Amino acid sequence: MRAEPGGAEPVDIRVVRGEREFELAKAVRHEVFVVEQGIAPELEYDELDATSTHLLALDPAGAPVGTARLISGEPALELTGVAGRVLLGRLAVSARARGTGLGAALVGAVERAGIELGATECELHAQVQALGFYQRLGYTAEGPVYDDAGIPHRTMVKAF
Repeated sequence: MRAEPGGAEPVDIRVVRGEREFELAKAVRHEVFVVEQGIAPELEYDELDATSTHLLALDPAGAPVGTARLISGEPALELTGVAGRVLLGRLAVSARARGTGLGAALVGAVERAGIELGATECELHAQVQALGFYQRLGYTAEGPVYDDAGIPHRTMVKAF
């Protein structure tokens, strides 16, 4: 999928295929979550990575600038407790690509992938500082604020 978020240069958003592309996605996650936000690597990378669908955004030069993870099927059911719900997570956009609309384009790509899998809803666990971003994309906050890796989060849901 080619997207032109915010009028920027076209960005290629694709489902990760193979270890090389997965390593590119992990590099963006490392930059954003481990380096910028100080999350311990052992918390950032987990067993769900092996069974999830990962999306990768590449700039026109082929450099990784964004990623997101989609958990579906039995793992999503175990985590959300709701049949037909997928879980969006690990949304990360490199500092140089922020403010371009890439984050919204990645959320849209995850939603489309979830719909293709038959999902009727999407859940995510938003950092509190990002609640407004997800609300603008149609997500509604549910439940109280909770701590995840030392950062306040809130569960949000969107019906398709």
